Amino acid sequence: MTQDAGMKEQQVPASPSSSLSSMSHGILQHFKKRVVELIESGAYTGKVRWILRAVSITIALRWRLKVSVIYPFLNFALTPGSEAHSRLISSLPKDDAHEMEVDTASSATQGTVNHSHEMEIYCYFFVLIFLIDQKKYTEAKACSSAGIASLKNMNRRTVDVLASRLYFYYSLCHELSNSLSEIRGNLLVLHRVARLHHDELGQERLLNLILHNYLHYNLTIQLEYTDAKESLLQAARKAPVERSLGFRVQCNKWAIIVRLLLGEIPERNVFTQKGMKNALRPYFDLTNAVRIGALDLLKTVAEKFSTTFTSDRTNNLIVRLRHNVIRNRLRHISISLADVATKLRLNPLIADVESIVSKAIRDGAIDAMLDHSNGWMVSKETGDIYSTNEPQIAFNSRIAFCLNIHNQAVRAQDSS
Repeated sequence: MTQDAGMKEQQVPASPSSSLSSMSHGILQHFKKRVVELIESGAYTGKVRWILRAVSITIALRWRLKVSVIYPFLNFALTPGSEAHSRLISSLPKDDAHEMEVDTASSATQGTVNHSHEMEIYCYFFVLIFLIDQKKYTEAKACSSAGIASLKNMNRRTVDVLASRLYFYYSLCHELSNSLSEIRGNLLVLHRVARLHHDELGQERLLNLILHNYLHYNLTIQLEYTDAKESLLQAARKAPVERSLGFRVQCNKWAIIVRLLLGEIPERNVFTQKGMKNALRPYFDLTNAVRIGALDLLKTVAEKFSTTFTSDRTNNLIVRLRHNVIRNRLRHISISLADVATKLRLNPLIADVESIVSKAIRDGAIDAMLDHSNGWMVSKETGDIYSTNEPQIAFNSRIAFCLNIHNQAVRAQDSS
């Protein structure tokens, strides 16, 4: 009987708290041995793949991170009392104070390692993803800003791998706290620094984040259309061909809309680029409606692909294309203003139609004149396009593009 009682006592399972504590201890030891070894070895040998491996392990285990794991890890990986250590410790919540004290005391006896720059940036990344997962966005913003500030004096390829991740979560925590506009200037500065340091990973990441920042607030509406067009085309041109198809598709969508708003008709080969044909099909139909000046077709295309345009957040710009459709239609007709209102389904009042036509003529969208006494619009025939200003305008834009590339090359050469 006594033996049975003893056996039952031995079979009593461990409490949940002790099992969780042992699990946290196991994760902590894994980070101390495996991750720290990968980071320091990658920093010493310059092998980027080891740093990437450490990042992959961290992402896989991020959902198991607790304060009781992070505190002792920071005490082990960083020098206690250092600037980075103090900042990171202060940004962590104090909910698990008891577990923290136990784990910190046990790790203090193991000593610390002499950390490298890579280890310091990794610790910022490590704490940052924990704070974002815990929805501590205010602390995450402070942590990410401190991590970005510590990158200023670092120019190592092994640091670039961690920096690109830090840039992403820096933008993410501001987006989650609805303060993405606050970092727009910082992203532009960081992209310039990445170019000067020849940090290709950072340039790619920051280019995506800058475009996302602009698209998040639909800032192409607020910019001059010409500047928006140049920025979008350069972003698509500079993006890697093999690894950024989605990014280039999004750039081309916005560039097509902006070009249409400028009165330009994109070339057919824009819509037939490799891997983009299906994604750009709605914009091809939209371009065709603007080209032939058909308001009915424009309305049909807008309704047919309304879901696509809504997800791309281009609906508000497509509404503006109505005036461009009217202008393109007016280029090819010489009729009375009453017939213009009928064909284009405008307000039948002659005064309203006359104001629309006169504005199109004043803006240079059509080459025509108004006969006020008879209520007619007469289009001027263009027998020779080289007798107009269009070749000069096209030639000037190409010269400006070449000079811009030359200036960028000179700046890159001076800074290298």
